Amino acid sequence: MPAIDYHLVHEVPGRLRLHIPALGEPGCEPGYLEAWMEAAAAVSAVRSNRAARSLIIHYQGNASTRGTLLQRLQAFPGEPIPGFGAEGLREAEWAPMLTTAMTLAVLPFLSPPARLLLTLVNVGSTLAKGLDTLINHGIKVEVLDAIAVGLAAADGKVFTANVTDLLLSLGEYLEVRTERQSDRLLRRLLRPQPAMAWVERAGELIQVDGAEVQVGETVVIGTGETVAVDGRVIGGMGLVNQAAVTGEDVPVRKEAPARVIAGSVVLEGRLRITATQVGAETSTARIARFIQESLNRGAATQRAADRLADQRVYLTLGTGALVYALTRDLTRLQAVFLVDYSCALKLGTPVAFKSGMHRAAQQGVLMKGGEAIERLAEVDTVVFDKTGTLTHSDLEVTDVLVLDGSGDCTETELLALVASVEEHASHPVAQAVVDAARERDLQHISHGEVDYMVAHGLSAEVQGGRIIVGSRHFLEEHMQIGFGRHEALIEALHAAGKTLLFVGNSRGPVGLIALRDTLREDAAATLARLRTLGIEQLVMITGDRREKALALGTELGLDAVHAEMPPEQKAGIIEALQRAGRKVAFVGDGVNDGPALTVANVGIAMPRGADIARATADIVLLDDHLRAVADAREIAGRTMALIKSNFRTAIGVNTGVLAAAVFGWLSPVGSALLHNGTTVGILLRALAGVQPTGPQPSPTPRRQLPAPGA
Repeated sequence: MPAIDYHLVHEVPGRLRLHIPALGEPGCEPGYLEAWMEAAAAVSAVRSNRAARSLIIHYQGNASTRGTLLQRLQAFPGEPIPGFGAEGLREAEWAPMLTTAMTLAVLPFLSPPARLLLTLVNVGSTLAKGLDTLINHGIKVEVLDAIAVGLAAADGKVFTANVTDLLLSLGEYLEVRTERQSDRLLRRLLRPQPAMAWVERAGELIQVDGAEVQVGETVVIGTGETVAVDGRVIGGMGLVNQAAVTGEDVPVRKEAPARVIAGSVVLEGRLRITATQVGAETSTARIARFIQESLNRGAATQRAADRLADQRVYLTLGTGALVYALTRDLTRLQAVFLVDYSCALKLGTPVAFKSGMHRAAQQGVLMKGGEAIERLAEVDTVVFDKTGTLTHSDLEVTDVLVLDGSGDCTETELLALVASVEEHASHPVAQAVVDAARERDLQHISHGEVDYMVAHGLSAEVQGGRIIVGSRHFLEEHMQIGFGRHEALIEALHAAGKTLLFVGNSRGPVGLIALRDTLREDAAATLARLRTLGIEQLVMITGDRREKALALGTELGLDAVHAEMPPEQKAGIIEALQRAGRKVAFVGDGVNDGPALTVANVGIAMPRGADIARATADIVLLDDHLRAVADAREIAGRTMALIKSNFRTAIGVNTGVLAAAVFGWLSPVGSALLHNGTTVGILLRALAGVQPTGPQPSPTPRRQLPAPGA
């Protein structure tokens, strides 16, 4: 498609209003154009107006950002972005409602023939839709709508015909508008924002957008930089934090030929990697396809409502035919045909689902479609991955222990000494030690130059001697400092679920610093609340040592703990629970959680989770608070209760109206008002949605989802 022709109509900082002559013409779908522009990271909102042929763009940034957005506009391909079809981008048309309102306003001033003519023109689209449905799909709700409106108009009841048409248009408008808002929210929350990458090209190191890296190219990542692509190490050594990708709370050492994952951060060292997966293979296309497929899968409740609504068409038609055959009363027939179960049944259910999705998003939860809500409401067992889910990835110091025979050093002096050396490192263990020293207001101890062994430990000259800090393997195998005499103490600390930092000097072992990943502040309260919401079993899966896992399980009052579990066995545990008759939700965040998230009845991904975890999950938490899991469960349950209540109301009221119409107790106008009033009331109730009763999120600004590959 050629570049879009446009000109600027109005501009203020952060907002552009553009006139686009081609907007609305064949080959330029407004919904596609909106989605294309919304995919840009700087864009916060886009709104098109087909009639005015204008496009309004809200964005964050400076003049450079503005120029980039205008260049993107000119590059619009005129096709749907991957994964978003035309059905998901329908426009909410307000013009039919405005036309009908104007028709109702002028009817009192026209002659009867003019009223009828204007009414037929106004409701013509409804009649045409009914005829088209009858020819191509048989007797459906649209046919009943057309008969109801057509009979009223043919009998001269033009006000009834127009009011009915107005309410039908209002219902469709509310449905489509809510659907578009939900789809827009999903696209904006999960759009990828690739990291920058340093790539070796033609003998030079140049920086490019991560999305531009080609398979097979060599990428260089230094300290503090984010890995932009999946790849394998071909040179260098580094300590890599994969918490945002795999959920591991301790950084891992990487050297050739280890695999690195996009989204990881190099804490120490420098890596050269060969890119193996780039671009759409790991981000945009996969996420977009998954979201659209999720939205296109209607929930079982919604499908049941659609079937029942279609069946009620035959009930209404059959009842009307019988009444007319017995009474020959055309007025009574009109009253019967104006009773339509379909609006409340067909529109109320999806609107309630979409409203629940929006309410959940306000609570920090992204639910991908009505099916996710429906299944979460049925869950009776919740399985949690530990690291990054029940616990934070951050570590805290729990014990500072001076070992026997190490001299006159005190615990305070040991912590100050180790923190003074570790402050030159950037990995989480070092940061935890430094934070602990700062909390105790300990003074810095002067020392000589620090020597590093990447991913092992460090050493420095302090007070006339050398202190060595690091892993047990480093001190015993590389520095020949044995800790065998303290094996019982070490085992006890490991059994308590703690990570150990070993300290020694030229004379031997000096001390131990124990750390533990911190339990989320809201973990216990969330689990207790889940039980009140009908969850019968709470289970944890972890790769930690059994003693460590059982200690945490006892603290949280879990029903079952599966420890020392390799990633590939997580899905097997969930399948075993399902074979036992359980409806299972799994909460996780890592790449290795993908199979478990897929197998579970409902997969829930934490906000810092891997790209693939967020794409695979049915539900994604937007805020890093575990309480959102309970919020999601409550919203799901209350949404399903609302749908069932609306369903009973629609059936009960419309059946009563139908009976009154059959016995001649209602005029066609009264029948239409009661039926359509009930429909609008149910739609408004569905739009109002539900509000969870649990603790509400703090008013602090919500942080953005971590971008895939960033």
